Amino acid sequence: MINRFFQIFTRLLILWTLLAVATGYFYPELLMAFKPYLDYMFMFTMLGIGFVLNPEDFLPIIRTPQLPLLGTFTQFAIMPLSSFLIVKILNLPQDYALGLIIAGSVPGAMASNVISYLAKADVVLSISITTLSTILSPLLTPAFTYILAKTYMYVDFWSMFKSILFIVVLPLIAGISIKHFLRNYIVKIIDFFPAFSTVFISFICGLIVALNKDRLADVTLMVFVAVFLLNAIGLLGGYFAGKLYGFTIDKRRTLSIEVGMQNAGLGAVLALKHFSAASALPSALFATWCIITASILAGIMANRK
Repeated sequence: MINRFFQIFTRLLILWTLLAVATGYFYPELLMAFKPYLDYMFMFTMLGIGFVLNPEDFLPIIRTPQLPLLGTFTQFAIMPLSSFLIVKILNLPQDYALGLIIAGSVPGAMASNVISYLAKADVVLSISITTLSTILSPLLTPAFTYILAKTYMYVDFWSMFKSILFIVVLPLIAGISIKHFLRNYIVKIIDFFPAFSTVFISFICGLIVALNKDRLADVTLMVFVAVFLLNAIGLLGGYFAGKLYGFTIDKRRTLSIEVGMQNAGLGAVLALKHFSAASALPSALFATWCIITASILAGIMANRK
């Protein structure tokens, strides 16, 4: 019964994210005090996701490496470059331009695995791509941010590398390792951990909105257009890339969701830690928007053959 509750709780990610964002906007003081603990919150998010994964989830990467490699290549080929072109075409202000580039340069969102399941896509491939892109993110995310955003602001590659290593990769490995040794205990409450991560992702989005409460009135329509375009390009680009690769329909759906859903929560944390609160706003907006669009898309896909 309790596991069923946590399953339903996780599927309501849109609701919790919107509630957190609304809280951040209308009652920012409730969330502002948690700013110093943002890194720890994201670490616990990744730790919780690590508990859900199993060592055998990595076998598809070993057995058919071309599929997750193609997926990861597609993600990092489409999203960083698209974000750069969008900020140039829309001529976004410096902080927002930097923030959108970071949102485009982070790995895939772990929530994409849940969305892939709801969309009747290839969940194993989804987990493989998300895991591989996350493992590679300490190198790829700072690299793309440095290459594409250095014209806007100084980017410290190694500082970002260390941040991603400590708040993403190490907690993920710790979660997988702890589950391996305490499997009999953890499997009994396994559905708690996705719900646990859902709370923190929603909370991070709300906190970023709270920190930018005074700036939101000055955010131009172009920032929202930029977030919309980046998400749409990812969803469509991923699907048609899968078609180009000759993927089956379930794998095309997976690639669409994987490319269109970025780990924008990580983008917000990195932007806030290394740059400014304003630069974290595009990632917070993207995190909220991509959850909405991907959930709607999953419903449409699930009802089609």
